Amino acid sequence: MKEKKKIINKKLITKNIKKLSFIGITIIVLFVTQSTTVFGADDPLSVINNLSTFIFGIIRAIGMILLGWGIVQIGLALKSHDPSQRANRFYDFSTEE
Repeated sequence: MKEKKKIINKKLITKNIKKLSFIGITIIVLFVTQSTTVFGADDPLSVINNLSTFIFGIIRAIGMILLGWGIVQIGLALKSHDPSQRANRFYDFSTEE
């Protein structure tokens, strides 16, 4: 019976160590990533311009990914030999928002 309790205690201890190490690493990562805001520019307008450039870059990247996905879907629709499947692929492509 004591051996069972020892095994359960060891499992509980390792589980707690894993939790604490994960929490510690998360806190360290948060502190490191938030310290970069200290080095912001002095001019508020340049900060807004940089943020705008960053956001538009993300939007452009998402648009390129969607464009590539659409091209692949059209290619698969044209490659298909089954006319109904071809129509369904074009229908799926045209109804996406």
